[in-house]
Amino acid sequence: MEVTAWTSLHHAMHARDSRPFSKATLRRIGRFARPHRRPLTAFLVLSVVMAVTAVATPVLAGWVVNAIVEHSSTSTVVWLAVVIAVLAVAEGGLGLTNRWLSARIGEGLILDLRTAVFDHVQRMPVAFFTRTRTGALVSRLNNDVIGAQRAFSDTLSGVVSNTVTVLLTFAVMVRISWQITLLALLLLPVFVLPARRMGTRLARLEREAAAHDAAMGTQMTERFSAPGATLIKLFGRPSRESAEFAARARRVRDIGVRTAMVQHVFITALTMVSALALALVYGLGGFLSLRDHLDAGAVVALALLLTRLYAPLTALASSRVEVMSALVSFERVFEILDLEPLVAEKPDPRPLPSGPVSVEFDNVTFAYPSADKVSLASLEEVATLDTRGGVDVLHDVSFRAEPGQMIALVGSSGAGKSTIAQLLPRLYDVDSGAVRLGGVDVRDLSFPTIRETLGMVTQDGHLFHESIRENLLLARDATDDELWDVLRRARLDALIESLPDGLDTIVGERGYRLSGGERQRLTIARLLLARQRVVILDEATAHLDSTSEAAVQEALTEALDGRTAIVIAHRLSTIRAADQILVIEEGRIIERGTHETLLAAAGRYADLHNTQFANDPPLEPVA
Repeated sequence: MEVTAWTSLHHAMHARDSRPFSKATLRRIGRFARPHRRPLTAFLVLSVVMAVTAVATPVLAGWVVNAIVEHSSTSTVVWLAVVIAVLAVAEGGLGLTNRWLSARIGEGLILDLRTAVFDHVQRMPVAFFTRTRTGALVSRLNNDVIGAQRAFSDTLSGVVSNTVTVLLTFAVMVRISWQITLLALLLLPVFVLPARRMGTRLARLEREAAAHDAAMGTQMTERFSAPGATLIKLFGRPSRESAEFAARARRVRDIGVRTAMVQHVFITALTMVSALALALVYGLGGFLSLRDHLDAGAVVALALLLTRLYAPLTALASSRVEVMSALVSFERVFEILDLEPLVAEKPDPRPLPSGPVSVEFDNVTFAYPSADKVSLASLEEVATLDTRGGVDVLHDVSFRAEPGQMIALVGSSGAGKSTIAQLLPRLYDVDSGAVRLGGVDVRDLSFPTIRETLGMVTQDGHLFHESIRENLLLARDATDDELWDVLRRARLDALIESLPDGLDTIVGERGYRLSGGERQRLTIARLLLARQRVVILDEATAHLDSTSEAAVQEALTEALDGRTAIVIAHRLSTIRAADQILVIEEGRIIERGTHETLLAAAGRYADLHNTQFANDPPLEPVA
């Protein structure tokens, strides 16, 4: 009895504040449950049958006692014992079957919810990820999905079986002795009310502990990453970091001790109340039995039934809190699913013509969306979302790159160069005007078509914490011979061959086990493997030393060969051979032309060129 009561209290501890829920939420829950309706029905039926067997066993035990007291035949006692044994075996079998159904329903629901959320999040625009805290988003896929699952695997069956158990137990107890039943139930408030009060207190302690755990987790995640660890070693104070972490850890320890003591006091109190109720039954029942007002077997049955009554009553008292907690989890999951992606694929996308592909910007104007259009306050862990946004960062940008041409974008930091690059693969959509690939508006193309046509190398050269092989195969499925071919063309084959695990070498988080130049060449190798017809290079050599930059430039020469290219240049020497150079300032194209014509014009490009090469000798240009 104490274990069941404690389980109910534990759920109440972790429940969130209750509030009314719409019928639409319940209907959506029903849609997720519909594929599991058959095992769910069997699960509920078995829960009822188990509740009936739980009540039948104490009644049979009372009959056994009466048979012994009345000196009935041996066969009667034996047969009653056999029936009790059969019920015990049946109850165990039913329990196993019910647990299997519970696991099947719960895990199936987790699979459905997680898959739905994961697929939906993948369709969200980049703006969503730039604002959302990754940990908060992952929590929706873990904690909230599991909380929602509990509504079916635990709460629903508990409410059904506990209700049936209480009604049957109460009916049988009243039939045996309504006087003892009434007196025993008078102790129920002493049993339930402390559970609710303790639950509130423990919930407060648990929330505080969870907050400290989250803070420690954030600190560890940030400090244990390669960039974070480097920052601490360069600028941080390890002693202060240690003291801050230890203070939180000590607080969690203190809360753990207090929680353990509160739990023990609560369980002890429940045991005492249970003992008092049993003492009442045995005392009053024994008194009535000695006066021939009650059978001895009835006393035993009442005592056993009482142990089956308090636990489900306590569970039902907490069931509303559990249901509200589960519904909150569902709503937090639905909150993600209801966030509409700003960038969506048309139901009838157009195909892209085969052959070389042109790139065109036609009077493009663009403003980054405000937070309230792409994010949720709960995912950013703020009270209200930032409503700022809508300020144009690109103004009537127009240019065209013919198939096979290289267009270079130069200008000050924040001028809008990377924004232009992000509009081509539809990381964002334009507000007015059009971006076209091969004469087709990118909004009319399918996402797979865009991915197959256009590739991009960014300045950070991001890699996953996987093997070199897996990072390359993100582009497409390929044989080892094809992988080695692109590594050779990216000037990486000798390095990979020298590694003990070769293609199976793990590159580390964000590729930090490789140097900056090696990471960039590996992303270029991935680009070569994809065989895309349009290439975007977003300052791919911005943070490299001269030696690494020279190696990367050789790989870029291979990557750009025969492809239409948009190159955002940090070093102007790398884009001298560009077919056209666009000078971007404050979201506008203020100059355009070749390297020679722009130098001769003595405008902004000439200023950038002269400033850069005043102290920095030029490198060999990309052919």
